[in-house]
Amino acid sequence: MRSDTHPAKLWKALSDHRVQCRLCNHYCVLRNDEGGRCGVRLARDDALHTLVYERVAAIHLDPVEKKPLFHFHPGHMTFSLGTMGCNLACSFCQNFSLSQPPREGGEILGQPVTPRQLVDAALANGARSISYTYSEPTIFFELMEETARLARQEGLLNIIVSNGFMSPECLEALALCIDAANIDLKAFTEAFYHDICDARLAPVLENLKTMRRQGWWLEVTTLLIPHANDGPEELQAMAAFIRDELGPQTPWHLSRFHPTWRMTDRGPTPLETLERAWSIGREAGLQHVYVGNVPGHNGNNTYCPQCGTLLIERKGFQVVKEQDTCPDCGARPAGRWLGKS
Repeated sequence: MRSDTHPAKLWKALSDHRVQCRLCNHYCVLRNDEGGRCGVRLARDDALHTLVYERVAAIHLDPVEKKPLFHFHPGHMTFSLGTMGCNLACSFCQNFSLSQPPREGGEILGQPVTPRQLVDAALANGARSISYTYSEPTIFFELMEETARLARQEGLLNIIVSNGFMSPECLEALALCIDAANIDLKAFTEAFYHDICDARLAPVLENLKTMRRQGWWLEVTTLLIPHANDGPEELQAMAAFIRDELGPQTPWHLSRFHPTWRMTDRGPTPLETLERAWSIGREAGLQHVYVGNVPGHNGNNTYCPQCGTLLIERKGFQVVKEQDTCPDCGARPAGRWLGKS
C-alpha cells in the first residue's frame, strides 16, 4: 500500500472484494487497486483510502469576499486551503492545474500538514475563519471534517466553496461543522452538467435545499459562459429556483468567464451579458445579485433591499464602506455580521 494513504470515511463494503464510496453523488464502486473518479480515493485490501489527507497543495490568507461571500462577516480574512483533485471534470475549470491532474493519473502534490497545524496557523495569522476551497473540498472530506471540528473548538468559523455534488451522507456529517457555503450552480440543464462537467444537476439542487435547511449561510455563484449557460430562459429558471427554494435573500454571484483549459474556443463573457443576467435576477425578486470578475463595477456593491441605499462598497475584494443597517430606512440585508447573528 502507498505509504501516504489514510483510512477514508463514508464508504461501505460490497461483495466480491468491492467497496462503494459514499462521499459524492458518483457513488463509485471500486475493486482493489482501483481509484475513484476524483483521482484521490483508492480501494486497497477491501477498504477505501484517501490520498490527500495531510497533503495540502494550496494555502493562503484571503479576504472572505474572494470566495465569494459578501454577506458573511464582510471584510474579514479567511485562512484558505485545498488539496489536489476534484470529483467533476469541468472543461472550463479555472483551477485545472490543481483539480484535474489526479483524475488523469498525474502526481498528487502537497505538503504534509496536520489539522492541528492548520488551525494553529489560522489563529496565528489572525483569521476569523477557515475556508475549504481552491479545488473541491468534498474530495478531502477527512481533512476538512477534522480541521473544521478543531477550528470550531477554537472559535473559528468554517466555510466551504464547493460544486455541491457531495452525497447526502457527506452533508449530514458536515451539518454541525460548517457555517457558510458558496456553491457553484454551474448551469440549469442536465445536458450542461453531463456534457461539460461529467456530473448531474439534480443532486446539486437537492443539496442546495439541504444546506438551507441545515442553517448554513448560503451564497450561489454562476460562471456565465458565452453560448453555453447564458440564455435568458435558463437564467430566469435559475433565478426562480434560488428565489423559491433558497429564498430571495440568497446572494447570487454572476461571474465573468475567461477562456482556459479545454474551453478556449470563445472569449470572455461580454459585460452586457453579465448586466442582462443581473437584471434577470433582480426582476425575479432576488434582493442581492452581484457581478463578479469585473473589478470596480457597481454590481460589486451591496444595496439596501428596501430603498436601494449603498450599504457596502467594495473595491476589488476590499470593503471600503460597510453598514449592516440602512441609515435611510432602517432595513438590514440578510447575512451574518461580525458580533451579530
